[in-house]
Amino acid sequence: MEPAENREDTDFPPEKRLEAPNTRLIDAGISTIPDMDTLRECVAYENAHQNRTQILRRLEWKAEELRGNEE
Repeated sequence: MEPAENREDTDFPPEKRLEAPNTRLIDAGISTIPDMDTLRECVAYENAHQNRTQILRRLEWKAEELRGNEE
């Protein structure tokens, strides 16, 4: 069985996190981003597809949170 972190990445890719039918689900998808690599994938996906300022701002806040947790 593969490690949980690998399953999470493949089971919940950026398109599932960011293309949810409502903002509450998008917020939940962003809040459960576990690490900077996943966050970078989400930012790249958002820039390439929707490029929504509000979502990019939420991703920026998540990046600040992850950086704060690393310290």
